[in-house]
Amino acid sequence: MTRQRAQDDLGSTQDGRPGRTIRLDLAYEGTHYHGFGIQPGRPTIQEVLEQAVSQALDERVRVTPAGRTDAGVHASGQVVSLRTRSRLEATALLRATNARLPEDVLVTNAAEMPPEFDARRSAVRRQYRYTIWNQPTRSLWLRRWSWHVSAPLDLDRLRAASERLVGRRDFSGFAGGMAREPRGRSTIRTIERAEWMAEGGILKFDVTADAFLRHMARAIVGTLVWVARGRLGTEQLDWLLDGAERAHAGPNAPAAGLMLTRVEYPEEFRVQGSRFQQDPLLGTRSLER
Repeated sequence: MTRQRAQDDLGSTQDGRPGRTIRLDLAYEGTHYHGFGIQPGRPTIQEVLEQAVSQALDERVRVTPAGRTDAGVHASGQVVSLRTRSRLEATALLRATNARLPEDVLVTNAAEMPPEFDARRSAVRRQYRYTIWNQPTRSLWLRRWSWHVSAPLDLDRLRAASERLVGRRDFSGFAGGMAREPRGRSTIRTIERAEWMAEGGILKFDVTADAFLRHMARAIVGTLVWVARGRLGTEQLDWLLDGAERAHAGPNAPAAGLMLTRVEYPEEFRVQGSRFQQDPLLGTRSLER
């Protein structure tokens, strides 16, 4: 989309100036929300965010997310774009929006962008992190942020299986709700990174791809746990990666352990000063992305 077309689509202010495109970086705890996208009668991230931004700008706005997280899934690096005719500076919008948001949703950065920026279409890769509490006794403090797996998991088997995910493959065997997807939508995705880290009783899985199918990240984790526990062999995993049906894969891992941690864009859409919480255990760090 060209800059002029983007401006034409958005329209102009009363004084003839073209509308502006704003990028917001978000962090949120998804525990009490039915996912990102608006659902009538149910609380969602999009609903509370649009209400807060609309009040701050004194105009109704719609946001476009980089990805629509499921019910109960968290984010530390979600990105949304919106268009506005308001002249309110981005930094002022950040403060005004946060003053109106509930305590479990936070705008971490705001920046004015070129008109053609779209949080979803402009993204080139996304990263999720999944956290498992792998101890016999559940963790009181991590119950909202992790999946408690009491049986010991073989880290070497997890890592070896994860290496098989990397590359451009048909991930239909890890997709949920395909009946709700547009007919003919490709299930081919490229995973660039799939790595496990161990910190005491905590296992963390980072997976980066150009895009994810519905429930794909959680289905991958559930399947890898089956492999680590010996319920699924590597040959069966390879079969799944050749496009086998979803019924042959492991279950979706619980939503509480999943977090959208990063969305990456081409150089022309990167912003300075983006901050996000990597996860509740590692604190805050600053990144350019």
